[in-house]
Amino acid sequence: MTVSVEPTEKSAASAGDQGAAQALRPHAEDAFAAELAALAAQDDRPRPERWRLSPWAVAMYLLGGTLPDGTVITPKYVGPRRIVEVAVTTLATDRALLLLGVPGTAKTWVSEHLAAAVSGDSTLLVQGTAGTPEEAIRYGWNYARLLAHGPSRDALVPSPVMRAMSEGMTARVEELTRIPADVQDTLITILSEKTLPIPELGQEVQAVRGFNLIATANDRDRGVNDLSSALRRRFNTVVLPLPESAEAEVDIVSRRVDQIGRSLDLPAAPDGSDEIRRIVTVFRELRGGVTEDGRTKLKSPSGTLSTAEAISVVTSGLALAAHFGDGVLRPSDVAAGILGAVVRDPAADRVIWQEYLEAVVRERDGWKDFYRACREVSV
Repeated sequence: MTVSVEPTEKSAASAGDQGAAQALRPHAEDAFAAELAALAAQDDRPRPERWRLSPWAVAMYLLGGTLPDGTVITPKYVGPRRIVEVAVTTLATDRALLLLGVPGTAKTWVSEHLAAAVSGDSTLLVQGTAGTPEEAIRYGWNYARLLAHGPSRDALVPSPVMRAMSEGMTARVEELTRIPADVQDTLITILSEKTLPIPELGQEVQAVRGFNLIATANDRDRGVNDLSSALRRRFNTVVLPLPESAEAEVDIVSRRVDQIGRSLDLPAAPDGSDEIRRIVTVFRELRGGVTEDGRTKLKSPSGTLSTAEAISVVTSGLALAAHFGDGVLRPSDVAAGILGAVVRDPAADRVIWQEYLEAVVRERDGWKDFYRACREVSV
């Protein structure tokens, strides 16, 4: 017997009492609703069943562009176009998508926006941790009803994956390699047979057309809970790289900081671009183990120094400048944030940071204020 899961109203679940407009961090489908609607209205290309947009329009939503009527679609991902095209095409097949990369390469961000553009709902999410149970992927039970009436359809609590299968939606699994291996393998039958057995009821849920799954995994988690070869074969893996150039990374940081700043009502920093570029330069040099001119080799600290961490440092600096300064982002506003990002191991990383300050920052033209600010918070 095949059982279906009744769809629930996404708006009631996601908006909350105060509405999506009041959310601190709106879901992608809410934050960019106007762009998605404009794309849908002008999208005349073939769409896979239950997709809100065609694959071409999904790619434009992520990469940005201008529609024939002049509507500007802002880029959500700055990187190689082919990566996005392969990811979108994968979702149009029966293969699941695995987004792989080091921390801070926008895996979660891309996953959310893909689900929003394809299904109009990015909330069918399983967050992977060491404690994620099998029920989070399969289904659970309402134990009050289970004890009162025994196993029944009414007592079953569907997981996000189960709902996505029944409704033809896109499910998301974050940090797949953080999930214990035996729980990971729960996905094998779902991805290969496109069914989810419910042996307690002698039933199953069959995936309807439109269902697919996006998983993310961290390159640095290799050896934590490696994927079995059987599960890995069910995925098409797309590796998200770090930004190729400093200009691209500055652009990414500036865009995200602007979005976050507006959501927090932080005033725009009129001269913040110089500090953003400086932070990106520091992170790229320490991450790569060499100065941008290639002349000086450096030791890399234990942290990832990702683009996401650069965004966090700049956002914190803007908050300091807005609430305790004159609104202009200065070296003193970002110095403490950089120190916290670089020095994760108090012993080894502090030595690396001090060497970088004295050998590189101290001698660099135009960086004297930055050097002094970093020295003040480093002692």
